[in-house]
Amino acid sequence: MAQASFSAVPHHIAIVMDGNGRWARRRLLPRVAGHRQGVESLRRCIRACAERGVKVLTVFAFSSENWNRPEDEVSGLMELMGKALTREVPELKKNGIRLYFVGDRQSLSERMRQGLTQAEGQTADNARMVLNVCFNYGGRWDIAQAAARLAARGEPITEAALGRAMALAHVPDPDLLIRTGGEQRISNFLLWQCAYSELYFSERLWPDFDETALDEAMAAFAERERRFGKTSEQVAQQATG
Repeated sequence: MAQASFSAVPHHIAIVMDGNGRWARRRLLPRVAGHRQGVESLRRCIRACAERGVKVLTVFAFSSENWNRPEDEVSGLMELMGKALTREVPELKKNGIRLYFVGDRQSLSERMRQGLTQAEGQTADNARMVLNVCFNYGGRWDIAQAAARLAARGEPITEAALGRAMALAHVPDPDLLIRTGGEQRISNFLLWQCAYSELYFSERLWPDFDETALDEAMAAFAERERRFGKTSEQVAQQATG
């Protein structure tokens, strides 16, 4: 497929990968089958983002609220993550993708925690693109853990200090937040980091989100004017000055 070119490529794209369960239900399949297909879509998206010059991709893989889903679905997701670590990490390493897992690891099994840490270590020398996988993550948890970390160190809780203590402090804030599946909310994802992100909502279910859908989102982003509280005139003057 020919690669689209854009006047403004987002440095950091964040994605709420929604619609796996509905994709499976429409095909009379178990929900976990949708999650498996979602992994295939994520693999495509990672490759496409790297080819288009995106430097950071952050995806919402498992929220802190997802523990409330049916037990068989949760266990299936955990099994899927374990298999993905084995199968995907060597490919990420080969393609220059640095992997971070972002979220609360305390409630995960010791085996899972070790697997996440090992996967991060295997890709630590890569520099082509950063892939943040938000796993057992919630935006409110992120803000609370940052505040708790500062309080434990006796540091004043300021906006700048909180930003440095956030779980995604190793990358700039997202330029573009994409949510698939037709829902128009951010569902406790990157509440702090997405204060000035451009929002894009796609009707496509995540397993159907392909390179063309990504290009559509990036094209929409390229048409946006990002003012960050300034006027259009100020933005234009800054661009030409």
